[in-house]
Amino acid sequence: MTTRTLYQLFADSAAAHPDRTALEVQGSRLTYAELEESAGRLAARITEEYGGVPARVGILAGRSLPTYVGYLAALRLGATVVPMNPTFPAARNLELATSADVDLIVLDRAGTKHRDQLAAAHRALLLSVAEHDPAGQPAATVAPTVAPADGIAYILHTSGSTGRPRGVPIRHRNVVPLIDWMIKEYGFGPDDRTSQNVELTFDVAVYELFVTWGCGAALVVPRVDDVVRASSFVRDNEITHWFCVPSVGDIAARVGALAPGSMPSLRLLVFGGERLIAAQAEQWAAAAPHAELHNLYGPTEVSIICTGQRLGERGELRGPGTNGTMPIGQVMPHLEYVLLSEDGHPADPGELCLRGNQRFDGYLDPAGDAGRFLTWEEGRAARIHTGDEPVTDLHWYRTGDRVRTEDGSLVFLGRVDDQVKVRGHRIEVGEIEAALTRHPGIREAVVVARAGELGDTLVAHCTGSEVPAAELASFLREQLPVYMVPGRFVHQETFPLNANGKVDRKALTG
Repeated sequence: MTTRTLYQLFADSAAAHPDRTALEVQGSRLTYAELEESAGRLAARITEEYGGVPARVGILAGRSLPTYVGYLAALRLGATVVPMNPTFPAARNLELATSADVDLIVLDRAGTKHRDQLAAAHRALLLSVAEHDPAGQPAATVAPTVAPADGIAYILHTSGSTGRPRGVPIRHRNVVPLIDWMIKEYGFGPDDRTSQNVELTFDVAVYELFVTWGCGAALVVPRVDDVVRASSFVRDNEITHWFCVPSVGDIAARVGALAPGSMPSLRLLVFGGERLIAAQAEQWAAAAPHAELHNLYGPTEVSIICTGQRLGERGELRGPGTNGTMPIGQVMPHLEYVLLSEDGHPADPGELCLRGNQRFDGYLDPAGDAGRFLTWEEGRAARIHTGDEPVTDLHWYRTGDRVRTEDGSLVFLGRVDDQVKVRGHRIEVGEIEAALTRHPGIREAVVVARAGELGDTLVAHCTGSEVPAAELASFLREQLPVYMVPGRFVHQETFPLNANGKVDRKALTG
């Protein structure tokens, strides 16, 4: 078992490369020595104002200096980081703070708009930090706490079928082996410049931050608009590594940001979060002629990434699977996997089930563990975990994803449940349905995903009163992140039923 933590990955690079650039954000540039000092000073301020070391620290900040200094300051103290998002509704951020039972929340200018709602409904100390000097006064620092490898590094929240977000605690021992493996496998080094493209509430952000800081490279933070205008940002900032959600890449193509040869500095282009088709990969390969393309896959519960496929370079890309999507590759060598049929026996295709050092130990609320784990051994049918016993290292995590093996690689086929992905975000449609039925005019709601030119779009079918779509969208935006708000609303008198008397989702049109 590794004894290192995420903070130690950063601290080791700071010791080895103190004068190299660690972070560039909103016009600020910090070396590793400067970023380490800022994290130490903010850590001192946190302990002074909190009166000790908080166990869990929320980061309610945008793409600003306080975000990254706050993240490292929390880890420096041995605390657990709980990412939040100022673009989420205040009610959603309150749910995240309550779910993770945070003790203190770091706020930047964008996060302060939620201050009043949080102060009125949650016990956490709210700490506002300045954009230009997030450490603030005093200038004192605190020594790093040597957190145990078994300690929880961060808590992310996935969409929950019960109508509430589900907390996923990831320990240092779960994620550090992946970071170490990625740095070695993909050849990251101090001369690289990585773009931090996704929000901290998306697990890929941990990969972007710590693969970069774990090797002494520079993390460059784009504005949200820069991500969909990829070529100019990459070119102007000499970015060498780029992560892309395929549907976001489609938007970049539509605004003319993927011209052939427009990103010559890129040497590694990584896709993930959604299905990738050959045409998307080819367009990016043409725009980044010197880059090697990879397609990665993994659920938050198995620490970000668990499979990878090298796709190749411009002119020699690997072809798609028989279903037209690019393969997600082979399972990481330090993980175990099995494909299981609905009756719990090995099958190909089958549901991908995983265990090993990256697999989390269970949800914050143990009630969420039921049905998500199973026990299986050769010669016996799998037994689904019912929640009446602890989750152990022998349990397999059920990804809910159906895959099959083609030419030695796994190809993603779809879900075995009602979960969908929109722009890389995993969504339980039950959570949206529950939110819709809180509207006084809605009796029942069924949400389905429909394929579109820019990826999947959510469509909500509702019974009850015929409520205007704009009203329903506004109602949901007060409860849910914008990526969970359906793009269309369809009024139905009744829902079609299948032979088992359940709603026939496939029969819903529109």
